[in-house]
Amino acid sequence: QVQLLESGGGLVQAGGSLRLSCAASGTIGRLNVMGWYRQAPGKGRDLVATIGRDGSTTYADSVKGRFTVSRDNAKNTVSLQMNSVKPEDTAVYYCNTDSIGMNYWGKGTLVTVSS
Repeated sequence: QVQLLESGGGLVQAGGSLRLSCAASGTIGRLNVMGWYRQAPGKGRDLVATIGRDGSTTYADSVKGRFTVSRDNAKNTVSLQMNSVKPEDTAVYYCNTDSIGMNYWGKGTLVTVSS
């Protein structure tokens, strides 16, 4: 079993920056793709960014050029640097990964962007 713990959420003004982190613990095998998803109030959970073990990345169009995902394979962590945030970035952000055929989610961290 893998546990994912997100941190770094909070209140930030529009145009500001925030950095989210996620640490994996427990019985960790090879962590494949790691990523961030978000769920705004009243909406579904959407992809924000993913990163493979080789560093290859994907981003939602809405965050391209503003957010940067990174990972440390030795420490089993993934981070999301959020710059130039907008009110529409307000959401609960979830960390996700898969390992040995199982998919795992963190409990989420709330990001609120004030206008």
